[in-house]
Amino acid sequence: VQLQAYGGGLVQAGGSLRLSCAASGNIFSNSAVAWYRQVPGKQRELVAIISSRDSINYVDSVKGRFTISRDNAKNTMYLQMNSLKPEDTARYYCNVKQQKDWGFFDYWGQGTLVTVSS
Repeated sequence: VQLQAYGGGLVQAGGSLRLSCAASGNIFSNSAVAWYRQVPGKQRELVAIISSRDSINYVDSVKGRFTISRDNAKNTMYLQMNSLKPEDTARYYCNVKQQKDWGFFDYWGQGTLVTVSS
């Protein structure tokens, strides 16, 4: 199963982007889905996550600006990003944490670059 993320690009501060991530197989059932981001030289940061029970959490820096959502029927997840700031510039990765009998297995997308100009 592969995850394909897309929707990144160059946007001015204050603008919006919508990231999407589609899975090639049915892995969304009984899984948490999340978006992470990473800038060179820094650790990957969890941005937003929806648990398998649809509980949602965001990192404080994006609360009120970003919205994560999922469509299990389409095996697709989204990240709507509004009021973008230059500090949101990063490569964004989608992640699916599929529950197994022995724990969780992580699927990762290839990342999509978001650049916010000031």
